[in-house]
Amino acid sequence: MKDKLLMQNDFLQSERFRELKQRHRVLMKELAGLGWLTDGSVIPNHPGSWRWTRKVNAKTVAVSLSAAQAELFKTAIANHRKLEEILRELRAVSQEVLLNSAESVRRKPSAKTS
Repeated sequence: MKDKLLMQNDFLQSERFRELKQRHRVLMKELAGLGWLTDGSVIPNHPGSWRWTRKVNAKTVAVSLSAAQAELFKTAIANHRKLEEILRELRAVSQEVLLNSAESVRRKPSAKTS
């Protein structure tokens, strides 16, 4: 029954809906290709060594890394930032579709006071 209600909506037949659906597909494919993820940051520590820092239970935690580990962590951190960007866009696309896919609540005219 829900599907019938959704399919009766003109928005679901619109060009805008097709654009949003296509953007959703592209974003989902980008998600699938991200690879390893972590948050935090990687900074130089001493010559030849690096430090990965992140928040854990409201405290900063640091771990020493080799140069090879630092490169892996930098990639994973970049992937995490891309994930957050993709999620923001997915939420925006989803919200637009959801708000326009079914009849909304009819609002009463606001009472004007003089």
